[in-house]
Amino acid sequence: MTSAETEEKQPTVLEQMGGVSGMLYSSLPVLVFVIVNFATKNLMAAIISSLAAAVVIGAILAVRKGTIQPAISAVFGVGIAAFIAYKTGEAKGFFLFGIWQSVVYGSAFLLSIIVRWPLAGVIWTFLNGRDRSWRDDKATVRDYDIATFVWALVFFARFVVQRWLYDEDQVGWLAVARLGMGYPLMAIALLATVWAVRRADKRLKAAEEAEEAAKAQAAAEAEVQDVLDRTADDLLTPDMDELQRAVDDDAKQKARDRSRD
Repeated sequence: MTSAETEEKQPTVLEQMGGVSGMLYSSLPVLVFVIVNFATKNLMAAIISSLAAAVVIGAILAVRKGTIQPAISAVFGVGIAAFIAYKTGEAKGFFLFGIWQSVVYGSAFLLSIIVRWPLAGVIWTFLNGRDRSWRDDKATVRDYDIATFVWALVFFARFVVQRWLYDEDQVGWLAVARLGMGYPLMAIALLATVWAVRRADKRLKAAEEAEEAAKAQAAAEAEVQDVLDRTADDLLTPDMDELQRAVDDDAKQKARDRSRD
């Protein structure tokens, strides 16, 4: 199998996130929670409904992907959100985990820029099985810094808006903000990451080609020098066999001359 065929079979970022259907499925428990809470005015009914939706969606994803990991992921986040809502006794508590999660993620992305390990580059290379040679190129690190900063802005924007809605007890608008500031803003951050990846790949490919060209030139120069050295040796070092034949011929010629005399 060629490297080109391997690259063609690598899953895209969208596929790694579960595809369009996976993104839609992950949004359904939030919608179920808000709709049931609004219709019944019963927090427990909303919590149970959202958890049931998460379990069903997790089972569907597990069957499709042949592993229970999607089921665990689908239920885990909703389970924490539902638990917080139950403990606080307020519907808006369902969104509290996601609000503070945005702060943690935004801070992590921002800190990664400061320590020169931009998470946009680290996560991308991990997901796609690439090496981390890009860290040796300052321009590439800068590009990933920009993409990482976009991610940080996305998470901090989510926190600011959703925290304000939380303080205002706007449960319905919290759901709208949760969904509207979810994948749409993530798409913008992904575009920034793809931009950085393409620039990095182009730059690193040019550097590799330049390095290969330099190696080829060095090999050619070494070969030429070897030829010149061998030629110089041939010119400076006499051929002993040829010299011996010349001496023998001269001796034979002198012997013939003496015999004539």
